[in-house]
Amino acid sequence: MRTWFITGASRGFGILIAEQALRAGDAVIATARNPQDITDRLGDQPNLLAVRLDVTREEQTHQAVAEGIKRFGRIDVLINNAGFGVLGAVEETSASETERLFATNVFGLLNVTRAVLPHMRAQRSGRVINISSIGGYQAYMGWGVYGSTKFAVEGITEALHQELAPLGIQATVVEPGFFRTDFLDEQSLIKTRLELADYDETVGKMRAFAEAANHAQPGDPLKLAEAMLVLVNAPNPPLRLALGSDTVARIEAKNRWVAQELAEWNELALSTDFAN
Repeated sequence: MRTWFITGASRGFGILIAEQALRAGDAVIATARNPQDITDRLGDQPNLLAVRLDVTREEQTHQAVAEGIKRFGRIDVLINNAGFGVLGAVEETSASETERLFATNVFGLLNVTRAVLPHMRAQRSGRVINISSIGGYQAYMGWGVYGSTKFAVEGITEALHQELAPLGIQATVVEPGFFRTDFLDEQSLIKTRLELADYDETVGKMRAFAEAANHAQPGDPLKLAEAMLVLVNAPNPPLRLALGSDTVARIEAKNRWVAQELAEWNELALSTDFAN
């Protein structure tokens, strides 16, 4: 029996992943700002510990991890899932909106990871799975600041992948596309207070798209949760796992564009070394 530690487990991907792990016979430490939401959905189970956690409060992360270790003795899988989105042009996104976003999506992830890793290092085993987004691989208008938090998660995971492998711990970043969760609802997505008319043709169209796409996204969140079991059971997990046909298409398109641009500017790029 493995023990999972899942942040943002009261709804969306988090609650579905917790449900799948429990069905597989594993133990789950499911965290949320209101743990009663978890209990209301999953019931009172011997393999489930619902814990209060605001990932932006570092002391709470250590308390939550300690409660889980006391109950189950170990943590085998960390799912850093807690996060939210901000929709708006880079210029429109205020300092306070940016700071709040980074506090959860980046600094909160780091808080939890630092609290869990000492236990995984002691075991010389574990899986760290960080939920990113296609926005962490390909930035797009209206999602620049949100995407920057996910770019940070990608970079953190790449480094963790290298640092933790010799210790028997594997790190993977998961890149979902648009899945039919409540991500585009007001409880998960903040629209910037400032909206500038100069961005109507770009970010304005993205705001309209997001509103129309809400609960009509192509990705099935249950299938993503099931994919997490496949990932955790894989003996050699990937550094990156793209999920969703839209994600795969976007990654392939960006890779082609990067290769083309690199070739176009290759001579200048190589000209900046010291001459032998």
